[in-house]
Amino acid sequence: MAHFKTKVILVVNVALLCGYTPQYKELEALYEKYKQNGLEIIAFPCNQFGSQEPDDEKVIVQTCSIKYGVLFPIMKKVHVNGDDEDPIYTYLKLERRGHLGFSGVRWNFEKFLISKSGDVVARYLSNVTPMQIEPVIVRLLEL
Repeated sequence: MAHFKTKVILVVNVALLCGYTPQYKELEALYEKYKQNGLEIIAFPCNQFGSQEPDDEKVIVQTCSIKYGVLFPIMKKVHVNGDDEDPIYTYLKLERRGHLGFSGVRWNFEKFLISKSGDVVARYLSNVTPMQIEPVIVRLLEL
């Protein structure tokens, strides 16, 4: 994660068989538009919600590239909740609780926005599209 220091980061748990999967297109559009200004999008595949990400990382990356033109980093498959959750998600959830104080990730394509200084400034439910977040990203990039 040190590579991403001083960048605005949008962290998203993803799944290819989810109804929100078309958000990959908007995520990639944001990445292409703002990567030169310091935006990073990091996707973490997760199979915890409805078994909607059953493939291995190689297949996931290949499918995202071919079907959605994804160029932003897709990390290893992780758990975002529970005893085996990735430490990144433990940190993100502690820093920014969800709706009504719920700390767990509710579904695929939940998003965490991190400022250049490393503060988790926002958390968005799955139904909030990447383009709806764009104004906040622009403000954090100081454009």
